[in-house]
Amino acid sequence: MKLATRTFLCAFFIVLVLHTHPATSQEVEDEEEFNYDEKSENGPSRWGEIRPEWSMCGHGTMQSPIDLLNKRVEVVSHLGRLKRSYKPAYATLKNRGHDIMLKWEDGAGYIQINETQYVLKQCHWHSPSEHTLDGRKFDLEVHLVHESSDGKVAVIGIMYKIGRPDSFLSSLIDHLEAIANTNEAESVAGLIDPRNIKIGSRKYYRYQGSLTIPPCTQNVSWTIVGKVRTVTQEQVKLLRVAVHDASDTNARPLQPINKRMVHLYRPSDPKDD
Repeated sequence: MKLATRTFLCAFFIVLVLHTHPATSQEVEDEEEFNYDEKSENGPSRWGEIRPEWSMCGHGTMQSPIDLLNKRVEVVSHLGRLKRSYKPAYATLKNRGHDIMLKWEDGAGYIQINETQYVLKQCHWHSPSEHTLDGRKFDLEVHLVHESSDGKVAVIGIMYKIGRPDSFLSSLIDHLEAIANTNEAESVAGLIDPRNIKIGSRKYYRYQGSLTIPPCTQNVSWTIVGKVRTVTQEQVKLLRVAVHDASDTNARPLQPINKRMVHLYRPSDPKDD
C-alpha cells in the first residue's frame, strides 16, 4: 500500500506541475502581468524579471522585433515563394489584455518552410508596428502565428499604414465592436477564412527571432511581408479600444540584431514585387 500511495502521490504532483506550468513556447493568453509602459516595473525592459520562465525577454540574444535595415539585408533567391495553404475554420476573438487575438479552434491550414508544415493557430495585432523597415515605423502590424507538429513556431508579419480600409478587419468589425462595448473578453467569430488576409506581394524578409511578448521564446522563424498594406485610422483605434487597457500602444521596443542575418526574397519578375 505504501508503494501504491507513493506512486499515486508522484503521479498527482506530476499532473499538478504540468497544469501549473504549461509549455512556455507559446505566447501567454493572459497579458495582465506585463505592460508596455517603460516607466512601469512591469514594462518591456523588466519583462524578463517578472517570471523565471520569461527570463529570455531580458537575456535572449535573438529577440524580436528588429529594424530591417537595408544594409543588413542579403537578397536571395533560394527561399522561393511563400507556400501558404490556408482554409476556413471556426474562430474566436479574444481580448488577451493588451491585444486582440483571433484564435482558430482546430487550425486553419498551414505554411511550409524547408519541408516543415506550420499550422496556423492564431493572429493578433500590434499598434504601431513592432518591426520597422529601414528605420520607419508603421501604424499597425498583424502577426499570424503558426506551429509545427514538434512545437516549432513560425510567424508571418504584415505591416499597415493609414489609407484604405483593410477588408479582413472590416469583416470582423461587428465582433470587435461587441468586445469594445462590453466587458466580455471573447466573441465567437464563426467560420473565418485566413485567405482573406491579403499579402499582395511575393517579396518578404526572413530571419530567426523570438516571440514579441512573454515568454519571448527564441528560434522563431519570422517572415515579414515586403509590401506595406493599408488600414483606416478607425480600424486601428477600434483594435485598441476593444482591449480596454487605457493604452495607445502595444508594441515592444526594437531589439538588438546581434549580427543576425536578414534575408530578402525578391522575385525575378518585378511585377511580382
